[in-house]
Parts: sequence; structure tokens; C-alpha cells
Amino acid sequence: MSLLVIGVGNRDRGDDGAGREVARRLREQGVVGARVTECRGDAAELLEALSGADRVIVVDAALSGAHPGTVLRIEAHQEPLPQALRSASSHGWGVAEAVELARALGRLPQSVVVYAIEGPCFHPGPDLSPAVRQAVERVTRRVRQEIERTPGPRRAGADVA
Repeated sequence: MSLLVIGVGNRDRGDDGAGREVARRLREQGVVGARVTECRGDAAELLEALSGADRVIVVDAALSGAHPGTVLRIEAHQEPLPQALRSASSHGWGVAEAVELARALGRLPQSVVVYAIEGPCFHPGPDLSPAVRQAVERVTRRVRQEIERTPGPRRAGADVA
């Protein structure tokens, strides 16, 4: 079973870089058992990435009104993503829309898990807020655990878009 981890966001927009920071940390730790990639969050780019794996874990920032640093884990293959997460990111038509389009087109992978990290600051600049930095640490650990529980060949891989 192929497993793909996608860190989504813009590193130059504050907390919007949370997903890409999780991906960077996973690669730095030498995660084995999944291919780790990054993207800016364009829906077409995400739709293409989703179609290439059996199982996908997507990590993205959210702006839903929850407390900063809140982490939601959604099994998007079982249910639509919450309305509050749609178009909440600074990259416009993004993760939620790409997942729902893949579902409508019959191209949704067997398993799609979305981690949404609530961020308070999406202004220009590379720094994550303290609450999001802590959430990134928690999500990195949780994604590693999910990878380790996934059966299949154990090899590392990485891409950066």
C-alpha cells in the first residue's frame, strides 16, 4: 500500500506554513514507509497528488475560528470536510475543494486523512506563532505514528514543490 504525506501551505505567510513545516520535519527525521511531499495548496496540484497513492495524509493550516493551535484530524474518505475548513486557507481554492472534487470524480484514494492546524496569523513572514509551532510538533509525532502503523514496504522518499 503506497502512503503519501502532503504538507500544504505557503512558508512566507506565517502560520500558513504549518503543513509544510510538518513535511520538512518528517523528511529531516528520515521517516520511512511514506513518500513526503510539499505543495503550495493549489487545488489542481493537490488533485493530481491525491490520484497517485492508496493512502494520503494531508497537513494544512486552518482559519476556522477555533483556538490557535487546535488540531483537527478528519478521515476525509469517510465524510466531507467541515464547511468551516473550506476556503479557510490563504491559498484560496485548496485542500477541502480538491478532496471533494476527487470524491466527485471517483478519484479519491482509499484513505485520506486531513490534519488541520488552526493558525491565528497568516500575514507575510516566515515565522509560525507559538501555538502553531507546538501543534506542528504534535502533528509531526502523530503522522509518524500513523506511518509506522501502515503495512507495506519501508523506504523513504521526498519531493518539494
